[in-house]
Parts: sequence; C-alpha cells; structure tokens
Amino acid sequence: MRDWFTMEEIDESVQAILTRTKIRPQVGIILGSGLGGLADAVENPDSISFGEIPYWVSSTVQGHVGRIVLGQLERKSVLVMQGRIHYYEGYTMQQVTLPIRVMQRMGVSHLVVTNAAGAIHPDYRPGDVMLISDHINLMGMNGLNPLRGPNLDAFGERFPDMSQAYDRELLRLARQVADENGIAVREGVYVGLSGPSFETPADLRFLRAIGADAVGMSTVPEVTVAVHGKTRVLGISGISNAANLDGSTITTHEEVLESGKILVPKMTAIIRGVLAKL
Repeated sequence: MRDWFTMEEIDESVQAILTRTKIRPQVGIILGSGLGGLADAVENPDSISFGEIPYWVSSTVQGHVGRIVLGQLERKSVLVMQGRIHYYEGYTMQQVTLPIRVMQRMGVSHLVVTNAAGAIHPDYRPGDVMLISDHINLMGMNGLNPLRGPNLDAFGERFPDMSQAYDRELLRLARQVADENGIAVREGVYVGLSGPSFETPADLRFLRAIGADAVGMSTVPEVTVAVHGKTRVLGISGISNAANLDGSTITTHEEVLESGKILVPKMTAIIRGVLAKL
C-alpha cells in the first residue's frame, strides 16, 4: 500500500511504457465500466497490461480489461486506459491516480474521463449521456484526497483551484459534436462516492438535495490530480440505471455493463468528434 509516490517512481512507470511503444500520447482516455469497446477503435495499437508497469496496480472489476492501449485516434496520439482502478478495490487514492501522473509525465495535455453512473436526476434514463459540468467530491471531503502528502511542485501548486475542473472549451466542443451527430446529451453534476455498495434511496435523496445529477465510484480523484497538473479535462457519464429515489428497484452491476452496449456508440462518436476538432 502506497500513501504517495515520488517523482522517481512515477518516471520509472513512464520508462516501462516507453520501452514498449514509440507512441508519445497527446490525449489520455479513461474508459469506465462496460465502456472498454472504444479501445477497439485505436489504430496501430500497442497494448500493455497494467501488471507490466511498475507501481501500476491491477483492476479486479468485471468490465475492466486492465490494460493500456496506445495508438492513433482521429490523427491524435492517444493513451487509452481500458478499465480503471478504484479505491473500493482496496487501493490508496495515490495508487488509483498514479496513471494520471504517468500520463502527465508522458506529455498528455488533454484527458477524457468516462464512467458508468447511476441517475439521481429523476428525468435521466438508462442509455442517456451526461456531459459533466462539475463534480461533488464527497470522497475528498471525508479525507480521501489524492493530493494528500508531499506536494509535487513539478506538477502544480499545493492548493489547486478547482472552480473549472471540467474544461469549458472541451464542453463546448462536446455539445457541438453531439448536436452534429444527432445525439441527445444531458449536462450535470457528478458526485463521487467511495463504494462499492450502491446507494440507499435516502442516500440518493440527500445527493439530489445537494445538487448532484448522477453518482458513481470513480472519476473525481482522477480529475483532481489532472487539474493539479494543468491537464484539460472532458468528463462524460453514461447513465446506466434510473434514479431509485423510493426504493422500488434493485441496482446491479450487470445492468451497468448491459447499458454500456447502448452507450459505447454514442460516447465513441462524441469522443472521436472532439478529438477531430482539437
């Protein structure tokens, strides 16, 4: 278990990747539960399992392949995480967010982070796409902030501003692409919880009252570290289940994965369209 990583350890991870590929990525893409199919679109791919990279821990969750795919997408060099690491798997926040530090040291300037999220807004339905305009960091408010520990000044300042965590220009491009492709999108606030248990109806009513539209168990730590390192972020949630504000339905991971089959084509079109316009 690691509370934090030194710059030397981060660079050790970087070098392990660079010995296996000639790709120098400009854009990082993190694929959430059931959304790994986008990695198949990468051209001339080099694939590396998480376990081959020093300090980079393995994903243990169904629907997360656990590898990085480097190659070309819409004429941009990309590093795609086919699956991600979660705090609830027993890892520290620094282990969860090490991939972001590695991307930043490799020269990634833009990050597209996706997730499967549960609806809190009563109008949202499974299969909806929500562009993330802001987030609520309940994990961080409870002390689970990935920036805890020695500040790495080479990345950013001790107290980073989070007022525009999700890049306004990237949001504008995503809206434009969705409109051009006839994809209806929502736009709202994502709240990150530690998991792995799904929320009670009372949890959801509380989260709705504080302004959240969708809920998940990832993304916020990664975005926090990305913003600290001056990486521009586009966040996209795929809504996997309807709001269960009255306790009338049961939420399962299987329905999350099933919703991914509907969401992947929509999210792929948006991401590729944004990359083409960068």
